Amino acid sequence: MTEDPVPSLGRWRLWEQFALRGPGFPADGVLRLAPPGLAEAADKFDADAPLDGADWADFARLFADAAVETAHTLQDIARAPSFREAVAWQNRPVLTSGIAPFLRWTPGVDKRSSMPRQREELVAHYWQRFCVKNDTIGFFGPVGWGRWDPAAPHAVTVDTGSGLIAESTVYWASWGIDALARTLDADPGLREWVAPRRVPFVTVDGDRVRVPGRRPVTVGAGAAAVLALCDGVRPARAIAAALPDHDVPAVLADLVARRWVVWRLDVPAGTHPDRDLRAWLETVGAPEPRRRGLAALDRLEEGRAAVAAARDVDALVGALTDLERDFTELTDTAAVREKSVSTAPCRALVYSDSRRSATARLGPEVLEALRPLRLLMDSAGWLTSRLAAAVRTGTRAVYERLAAEGPVDLASFWFACLPVLHGTARATADELQEKFAATWRRILAVPADARRVAVRSADIEAAVREAFTGSGGWTAARYLSPDVMVAADGPEAVARGDFTLVLGELHLAANTLGASLFTHQHPDAGELVRLTDRDHPGPRLLPLIPKEHRARLSARVRQTLLRPRDYQVALTDFTADPARPRAVHSADAVVEEHDGDLVVRLPDGARFPVTDVFSHVLTTLSMDLFRLLPQEGHTPRVTVDRLVVARETWRLPASEAGFADDKDEARRFVRARRWRARLGLPRYVFVVSPAEPRPFYVDFDSPVYVTILAKTLRRLARRDPRGTVTITEMLPTPEQTWLRDDEGRRYTSELRFVAFDTEAGPTGHR
Repeated sequence: MTEDPVPSLGRWRLWEQFALRGPGFPADGVLRLAPPGLAEAADKFDADAPLDGADWADFARLFADAAVETAHTLQDIARAPSFREAVAWQNRPVLTSGIAPFLRWTPGVDKRSSMPRQREELVAHYWQRFCVKNDTIGFFGPVGWGRWDPAAPHAVTVDTGSGLIAESTVYWASWGIDALARTLDADPGLREWVAPRRVPFVTVDGDRVRVPGRRPVTVGAGAAAVLALCDGVRPARAIAAALPDHDVPAVLADLVARRWVVWRLDVPAGTHPDRDLRAWLETVGAPEPRRRGLAALDRLEEGRAAVAAARDVDALVGALTDLERDFTELTDTAAVREKSVSTAPCRALVYSDSRRSATARLGPEVLEALRPLRLLMDSAGWLTSRLAAAVRTGTRAVYERLAAEGPVDLASFWFACLPVLHGTARATADELQEKFAATWRRILAVPADARRVAVRSADIEAAVREAFTGSGGWTAARYLSPDVMVAADGPEAVARGDFTLVLGELHLAANTLGASLFTHQHPDAGELVRLTDRDHPGPRLLPLIPKEHRARLSARVRQTLLRPRDYQVALTDFTADPARPRAVHSADAVVEEHDGDLVVRLPDGARFPVTDVFSHVLTTLSMDLFRLLPQEGHTPRVTVDRLVVARETWRLPASEAGFADDKDEARRFVRARRWRARLGLPRYVFVVSPAEPRPFYVDFDSPVYVTILAKTLRRLARRDPRGTVTITEMLPTPEQTWLRDDEGRRYTSELRFVAFDTEAGPTGHR
């Protein structure tokens, strides 16, 4: 065991800080939906037993009684103010359309028709999410924090703090403030105070304008003069004052029509877009337009403050309703975005993030048990380095083609490289993932039909070192973010060292703790910046990315550990503050060869590896590449020393789960348990279906969760007769929890670490 105050696993230095993720409702809440004795009674009907006769009639009555009791339990859950408040944040209309009529229904008296059953499933589905999913959102998924402590007397020490939540904050979704900005932009009194800016990929050289892929255009003196002043900082009226001999509004209109200039009120990407909009409004020199703009923003801010001040679900619903009404009146925009494949996260106007009161300290025993993770992280370096090498090869060919015609600006290079980044690089990533899993399977020597595989790290270290060489590939690839869970039979067991570690996901090429949802819930965000400084003493080059993207981009996940020394380069979207000194247009940077490598040279002479320009695309491609075993019909639980590196998993055709089509609930429950026994599935699992937006929990002792599973299987089978679901053992189980609050209630949890590769090849500033 190391006594080094800075924890490390081989070449990987761990941040002393880690995030403690977990839901806001106790884990044993889901166990309330498993009627005592029902599973045992169902299992008396083994595979050969007929589902009829006197015994079956007795069971059917028992099942019906259990259904009534479960309905009462679900109503108790749905009545709880905390549950209703969580639902209000997630999908407020459900309170009226689903929860309220469910609570008006009387189980055992009123008919249990299709609609009450659907509402039971609705409550149960939310309940599993609030109790056993380690999501990070609101008070029902608060961010906790912990640190490594080499002097800790126990493996894990929890300070429960006071209550569940230490602090909560309500934030604007960026799209809402953007909608207000569009409204203000239409005000003629404000319009002249908006600063036009050149599109990042448009090159201006005197009177010549060049756009990638097109011939240069020679413009008149007026257009050239206006273009030179479109820096995103000077208001249009200031440009007009500086060029009194030109019709600046007309010239700007022409430049906007040519798509060389953007002239609109854009709020920089950030966690607090309202503050940025207010700061801009304060610069408006015209008193009355400024007053109008600030009054509109103040009205919305008062609504957000009322939401934040709400202390019960009725007050919250009222405040959200009032805010949405005011927003629509001010912006003529719907206050909730439609859910679709093209919609980014954060469909509501505002969202809440919270900090958990409980904190944790990890001692040397946990670090020692975590040591096998080093081998996995070393192998992950092979993935990123090989992907980067393939991209360098493809983009080198692009560079040589462009360089044959003269100097290569970054904008032209970027657009010419898109077929590589979104074509061959994607194919390469898929190939690397398959080869990676096959190599690990060979190293682990997984026997056919094995349920459990246990190996010693010492026995596979040489094979891992030989098979997986390479590291890094681009600056962000020096980071890995592993999720690790601690399985123990309670707080006392984990304190005395009786635990098993379980690897959840290993996120590649990203410091996920740099996301806004983490940094803004840290009690001292400056500490995270100091850790970043240690990893990167010099400046970094970070590509500016869109504010939102339907895949996963929103204000909550935007990286916020940006330092004044770091550069940002706008490739297509300029989403930074135009006044930021080190924000660079792609058209103003040059791609060139330096010491045999392609680099980007910025206007001030700073050089960075060209792969850093592609870092967002590369990280998106690689973040979820880590998969230890091939995707086969069944893969075992694999344990290396005390670390479970792969949980037992089944991939099953939905159309072959015959129980799912049985319309009789009691029969379906018994047949589902037979199916589970035949396959060897554990009681608790998580299910991933292509027909569902996110994984969900199933307890095979719970009829309502079996029904939810059956519906999922039917839905997928209808959509794709060959579709498969992925079923993974839940580990730790609801009973294997150790994170507690000050009232002794226990919660599922996972630890989000940050690991930095101290030996990666040369990356970053040159």
